[in-house]
Amino acid sequence: MSDALKRERHGAVLTLTLNRPTLHNAFDAGLIAQLTLALDAAGNDPQIRAVVLAGEGPSFSAGADMQWMRGMAAAGEEENRQDALALARLMRTLDELPKPTLARVHGAAFGGGVGLVACCDIAIASTAARFGLTESRLGLLPAVISPYVIEAIGPRQARRWFATGEHFDAETALRIGLVHQLVEPERIDEAVQRQLGLLDKAGPIAAASAKQLVRRVAQGPDRDALDHDNAALIARLRVSAEGQEGLGAFLGKRSPHWVTQD
Repeated sequence: MSDALKRERHGAVLTLTLNRPTLHNAFDAGLIAQLTLALDAAGNDPQIRAVVLAGEGPSFSAGADMQWMRGMAAAGEEENRQDALALARLMRTLDELPKPTLARVHGAAFGGGVGLVACCDIAIASTAARFGLTESRLGLLPAVISPYVIEAIGPRQARRWFATGEHFDAETALRIGLVHQLVEPERIDEAVQRQLGLLDKAGPIAAASAKQLVRRVAQGPDRDALDHDNAALIARLRVSAEGQEGLGAFLGKRSPHWVTQD
């Protein structure tokens, strides 16, 4: 198996580290599958009490891998829909994992990387981290991750960041609710360990059940229908004229035709 995902077990804590540092831990189909399987296994392991999600190298995760995007840009709508459903399954598996989850965001998180952060129960970020939901620059939208990001930052904030695709700093991520805590880069591991220590003091069943309680109270929509609707939306956008132009411009390192100022 590829080493694109590192697994480290320390007592009752499993750390899953995205391990494609030269590609800024960007997703492709293989990494999505590996991470989904690893999370499924963790959820079914009674000896694991918490899962930490981290990234190797300078970035947490830059979102979609360029070569993967190139393949999806050339694929049909149905293939894009199935591809999007695989990402939807990953996000939902992380969001619904029956264990507390913690995102250790030491560097940049863009696109799907923001989705991973939003899916975790606790998110601790370095003050040096940067964020962005940049899909609109490609004529696309963060459709698959939208339920989790909107739940984290709220509809009004989402309307801004989804539309503009602009980058934002760690202080903004804290202010809008994407992350819970900011620390200086050299203190991020200390902060993570402190949160794990607090979880260790909580009842294992209570801590693991907290997210199910919150979800029931919040009375979310039909999640199966939402996943399928969002996968269909991103598939349509990817094969549309605008999506093809946006992806082509990104892959060709040029501005898309709708950009009127640089």
